[in-house]
Amino acid sequence: MSVLDAGPDRSAEERPAAGELLRFVALGDSLTEGVGDQVDAQWRGWAAVLARSLAPEGQAVEFTNLAYSGALTSDLTDRQLPLALARRPQLAAVLVGGNDTLRTGFDIRRTTLELDAALGELSGHGAVLLTACLPDPGMLLRLPAPLARPLARRMRAVNTVVHALTVRHRAIHLHIAELPWCAQRGLLSVDRLHPSAEGHHLIARRFHELLTTAGHPLGPPPAAEPAEAPPGLAADLWWMATQGTRWVAARSTDLLPGLLALAAAEGAARLRGSSGRHDEQMARAAAQALAELG
Repeated sequence: MSVLDAGPDRSAEERPAAGELLRFVALGDSLTEGVGDQVDAQWRGWAAVLARSLAPEGQAVEFTNLAYSGALTSDLTDRQLPLALARRPQLAAVLVGGNDTLRTGFDIRRTTLELDAALGELSGHGAVLLTACLPDPGMLLRLPAPLARPLARRMRAVNTVVHALTVRHRAIHLHIAELPWCAQRGLLSVDRLHPSAEGHHLIARRFHELLTTAGHPLGPPPAAEPAEAPPGLAADLWWMATQGTRWVAARSTDLLPGLLALAAAEGAARLRGSSGRHDEQMARAAAQALAELG
């Protein structure tokens, strides 16, 4: 957990001024939509939990969650960004990129350009930015190595870009990837890919700590655990068998063939002893994409 800084030469005048954050807009995918934290048949999620703790006593927060399941970085700029700018946010969370890594046509250059455009527009209109590096989905799902390694390679590239753009746009950054998802199974929902209610609360608390450290006047921090009792195993399994199954099936037309193609390519690379070269190529592609931004 940290506020990423450009280095010792950055002056205080270059950093976003601390102030009230009463208009909060969240952009992204299912993580920010709140999948895994269901209350009264609706997703709540870390952003909604954080929103309730942003305002000092006696003030209200205008919170808008534009994130939705399956969103790509291209959806961020095409669909979510115009709606976000119309709300003139003082705080904007941009957490996206995981779905890009799960698509056949993954292109780190395109992902970089879309993220840079969204962050630049939001910060240019005066919003304080929240960003995060995301955990590797292959690790969370405990996929076999031929599937896990190419996904990890892509996720490292996306996180490299997010770290660099965090500095470029002076965002407040949370290392979500470093939270103890695997060590504390209760932080993950039944699908093992999204946070549970407890996991969402942990993310909200960490962002609250970072904003407080940055000098923003906030309300009391979110509770360590949700007030609602977590669903039992039967309820979790029922959700996975009904809604969860549909969630996976909706992505299988692109995701499953893409994963099988990745696994085949990775298996062939390992036989040739060239997996390491693929890692280096992806790292170079991310560096090149960032260098092109100037």
